[in-house]
Amino acid sequence: MSDSTLTTGLSNKFKRTIWQRYLLPDALFLFFLGFILLNLAVPARGAQVSASRDESTGSAAQESSSTSTDLFVMFGSDFDRPGLVPRANYNIGIGHTFGFLKKDPIGDEMTFGYTYENAGSHGFLHTADGEHTESAGVMKNFSLPRTKTVTGYTWLQSGITSFTGGARVQNRLDSGVSLGAIVHFSNNNSIWIQESYSKVVTVPWYTTSCIGYTYSW
Repeated sequence: MSDSTLTTGLSNKFKRTIWQRYLLPDALFLFFLGFILLNLAVPARGAQVSASRDESTGSAAQESSSTSTDLFVMFGSDFDRPGLVPRANYNIGIGHTFGFLKKDPIGDEMTFGYTYENAGSHGFLHTADGEHTESAGVMKNFSLPRTKTVTGYTWLQSGITSFTGGARVQNRLDSGVSLGAIVHFSNNNSIWIQESYSKVVTVPWYTTSCIGYTYSW
């Protein structure tokens, strides 16, 4: 055997030894490490996508079921029939919007309010004869085309009216329907403008024009 052949054989043996002892374990280690990381990354990515979808779904669900509360104070004038006699009308109340009622045609906001009306024969602000009404209602909010600053609403209310100033308090059923507009200045502040038709049992019907401030949260 020649020296060159012996040298070549020793060189190949040395290369195999280096490969088997050092390079092969490192290659296998890197392969399995990459395999493990890949398997860990795929579920993590899936979980991230799933979490993102869940978050989006949760946001959509939260938006669809979102609620808000309105505290309103309104001032207006009644025009009693017959004769269009003006009477003071002051209203304070609170309403709560329910997300699951968004598609309800009747209304998506339940309200409760107190109204004071001047029931005297003269005077505008206050007389001994008063009409006090506690009522519950349902309001339907709806958007208007080409604007987000102004929205509209309908409002159905019914309650008990108490006439004071006489020998005894007289209680009557009071029902009304309103059509109004909301001018939004921010998420919390708005102005309500509305026209109402109301009817008290045994009393002629009347309309009310009013404007008021509302704080929402």
